[in-house]
Amino acid sequence: MEIRDSIIKALKENSELKASEIASITGLDKKVIDKEIAKLKKEEIITSPKRCYWSVK
Repeated sequence: MEIRDSIIKALKENSELKASEIASITGLDKKVIDKEIAKLKKEEIITSPKRCYWSVK
């Protein structure tokens, strides 16, 4: 499974998560998560409902 798929799956299952929480759920490094979150945000796949939290649009 790709990194982005893992992130999206974790967000769909948990509604709102911090990057560190996504990292612990997926087992990926937080730096990798941060880079992929930036890409997903730019593509408007995810949004930030409140500071430091992410959810799927």
